Amino acid sequence: MSNDSAELALLPNGFEDLLPPQADVEAQSISTLIATFSSFGYRRIKPPLLEFEDSLLAPGPGERLSGETFRLMDPVTHRMLGLRSDITPQIARIAGSRLLREPRPLRLTYANDVLRTKGNQLRTVRQFCQVGCEIIGDEQAESDVEICVLAILGLKAIGFDAVTLDLTIPGFVTSLIPQNLSADAVATIKRAVAQRDRDLLATLPKTDVSALSHVMDISAGSKQVEALFTALKDDLLPPALRDDVKRLKEVCAGVERALGELGIGDVSVTVDLLEQVGFEYHSHLGFALFSSKVHGELGRGGCYDVRFGKSGDTETAKGFTLYMDTIRKACAGVKPPQRVFVPAGTQWSDIRALQDQGWTIVRGTGGAGDTVRAGCTHKYEGGAVVHDPKA
Repeated sequence: MSNDSAELALLPNGFEDLLPPQADVEAQSISTLIATFSSFGYRRIKPPLLEFEDSLLAPGPGERLSGETFRLMDPVTHRMLGLRSDITPQIARIAGSRLLREPRPLRLTYANDVLRTKGNQLRTVRQFCQVGCEIIGDEQAESDVEICVLAILGLKAIGFDAVTLDLTIPGFVTSLIPQNLSADAVATIKRAVAQRDRDLLATLPKTDVSALSHVMDISAGSKQVEALFTALKDDLLPPALRDDVKRLKEVCAGVERALGELGIGDVSVTVDLLEQVGFEYHSHLGFALFSSKVHGELGRGGCYDVRFGKSGDTETAKGFTLYMDTIRKACAGVKPPQRVFVPAGTQWSDIRALQDQGWTIVRGTGGAGDTVRAGCTHKYEGGAVVHDPKA
């Protein structure tokens, strides 16, 4: 390859070509996930890659995505467009407009690429596929349980063992910080909590951090659900948080019950009430999914309010997103197909018959390339498929 050609083959930072077999691994994993979700009554949607900036970043889930969104001018309308950086705002728009009159709860699933202006330490790629589900218009704890269990079942369907479901209450930390503190004090508390730095927290007045210190103490070393809830002192929490904790206990019990009924014994359900990063638009429930097979999050989800537009009504949504760039790294490789080389001139009806038997066909063209036989393991000779010793 010449230097000029090599330069033309370069891609921008954060973008990649998916080559065989990785592209097949991702495609088959997506197909399996969507089939799993569809079997529970989730209907697939496919939003456009581009939308008007005003609607894509409208109040609701889209507000926080401004810094991650590519923009360009529409040459037709001369209005600004945005390339989606997350599917959730589009779900909100669709639920609040196109599917507004559909019966609730609304169950939707999707598998689409997103693009972001920049990567981060955990996710360096800027284009990747999101696969997920949403339940919209139901406030019961049972739908919280369903969305958690469905995420686990999806991962199990594509071969993930030893999955961890780590739950939290979004806004938990903020709710325990006194409102009269200075901005510097609030920033110090949040930094101490994010870093699990009890020494830094101890430098602040005890009355300001007593509840957070207690949670940090009981969270140290173990995030097992029963032990954490037993040790948690409800009287240190405001009433709204007590309700969220009660709801979280119910969800954890429901997930554990479902896993027992399904005979799934290699999933860990943990709780980390101090984990808040990435749940900025969630409320009441948030969760992340991990596996020992791969570094980084497999996905995340939780509860949030669906709102489309400045004055639109809100409704409760619960959902999750799986990140295929992370998942693909740990998925089992696709089994190579049995490829049969068929000489030029073979009748198309014979080719169809071989395909019906499960063979993958590579047709000869009569040219020099036929001697390579494109990685075929077999050849069609004398009206029969035989092993190719040259393979």
